Amino acid sequence: MIRRVFLGNEAIAWGLLKEGVSFATSYPGTPASEILEAVIKFNEEYKLGIFAQWAINEKVAFELALAHSWLGGRSAVSMKQVGLNVALDPLMSAAYTGVKGGFLLISADDPGPYSSQTEQDSRFLAMFAKIPVFDPSSPKEAMDMIKEAFELSERYQIPVMLRPTSWVCHARQGILLEEELKPTSKKLSLEKDLYHWAALPRRRYVLHKELNEKLRSIQKENGFKRISFNGAKKAVVSSGFPFALLMDVLKSLGLEGSVDIYKVDRPFPLSPSLNDELSSYEEILVLEETYPVIELQIPYREKTRGRLDGTVPSQGELKPENILKALHLLLGDFPFEKINDLKEGSPPRLCPGCPHRATFWAIKKAFPQGFFPSDIGCYTLGLEMGAVDAFLCMGAGVSLAEGFYLALKNAGQKIPPICATVGDSTFFHACIPALIDAVNKKAAFVLVILDNATTAMTGGQPTPSNPPKNLRKVEMEEVIKGCGVEFIKVVDPFDYPEMERSLKEAYAFSQEKEAPAVIISRRPCPLFEEKETQKRSFILKLFRENCKSCMLCVSESRCPALEKGQEGLVIHQHLCRGCGLCAFICPNQALILTEF
Repeated sequence: MIRRVFLGNEAIAWGLLKEGVSFATSYPGTPASEILEAVIKFNEEYKLGIFAQWAINEKVAFELALAHSWLGGRSAVSMKQVGLNVALDPLMSAAYTGVKGGFLLISADDPGPYSSQTEQDSRFLAMFAKIPVFDPSSPKEAMDMIKEAFELSERYQIPVMLRPTSWVCHARQGILLEEELKPTSKKLSLEKDLYHWAALPRRRYVLHKELNEKLRSIQKENGFKRISFNGAKKAVVSSGFPFALLMDVLKSLGLEGSVDIYKVDRPFPLSPSLNDELSSYEEILVLEETYPVIELQIPYREKTRGRLDGTVPSQGELKPENILKALHLLLGDFPFEKINDLKEGSPPRLCPGCPHRATFWAIKKAFPQGFFPSDIGCYTLGLEMGAVDAFLCMGAGVSLAEGFYLALKNAGQKIPPICATVGDSTFFHACIPALIDAVNKKAAFVLVILDNATTAMTGGQPTPSNPPKNLRKVEMEEVIKGCGVEFIKVVDPFDYPEMERSLKEAYAFSQEKEAPAVIISRRPCPLFEEKETQKRSFILKLFRENCKSCMLCVSESRCPALEKGQEGLVIHQHLCRGCGLCAFICPNQALILTEF
């Protein structure tokens, strides 16, 4: 036996491979990104020979994994919670059609949220799709639940969801492993199954009936544990990471035996036997994140406390102070030290040397009265530079630009310059249909694709236009041309005058031709460049005799390497990446980037 300290997502990856997954895919998104990264790492380390690759988006990833399951192999697809929205269409149908080999959908939630547009609860979507969902409270538990999830999936031929949250995905835990990973093989079989795979609407009714029967059978399997049972009159029901917090809080207060505790491993479908046990309690407190999934399945509304009655906040992650307050309401007064709220940190910024910073600065200069829809990624941080006015979800940057233009045009109102920004990975993920629609409807706006050759915000995963060496490259320019776009120009964002000129040229074309014009702002992300190109060969010098302390370099660039100090400008040389934007901005030639 060996002991390894795993990140939660690494523990999930290990669990997948230990249980014989032979096909794993994903689209990167925090907090799920490291799952497939770890699968790829372990696959190479132990020479397992499984298929493990990134997909262009979550819908495609889900469908790829489902096809493998239909051939009889064990499959896993991972994504963040908003990615599940993208994959919801195939998920709903897959619940009806069923699976053959075990199929595990891992949807990592982000209560808070910390890195997402929403803090939606994937367990609700599991309930919506009528598939079972497991809710782990620790990395070790997430790894262990995978075995049960696959067995359940194959026993009932149904997709199963594992729903870790950010603190499970990104916690570290020492785990005792029984053995190292070993290659497993299972022969796949492509056999036609028209009854399930090609069912017409009338047969879907029958498949829905079969799905309901599966759920009723699954309900009879326990799905919960009695953690503490002392014959108390009050009970706490919890699942996922809030359960771990609950146990810590009770221990710190010395209240372990004051309340009976039930831990729910499978929040949906909830076992009727749990409700039978809860019927005898005077009061029940439910602690879960983020929506009241368990609470809604408990029939004793008048004596159940939780999110529905305000005992637990209806939004946000559960923190120790939330649990303390809820226990106060349940158990009465008890002594405890107040937990101080954490102070708000400074807003996030683009990294030093990020090419997006230069692009956003040029956009602001080219279109001082413009309106700037954007998208989900590093470039959302253009908000700090005043170059992002709206963002919604992946791919919506293009759709919003088109929608704003068409709505104002139809109303006969003045249309400001509209300049949308999206990333290279996001473009392939969700922007292509919107761009085709914009061409078709003659929407006149500028689209800037920020091509930094990676999916930077989630850790530097490959993109179709910058794939691993064993995959074929897809030329972005050819895809854009295939969408019907006539104006396509590639510009280095660090060529500041040329970027501003090109943006104005693109806008003029869009107005003349009534068509979208595309600028590709292309420069690699400095965090993921080849190491030999990262060698420092420059220094940013400040000539104080020229500096007027106007601080335009700080306010315009929003670069973390520059700061206003008590005696003027402070340069953090260890952060500076030598992009030279601050020197270009400075009206007094006080900043000079010199090589050495």
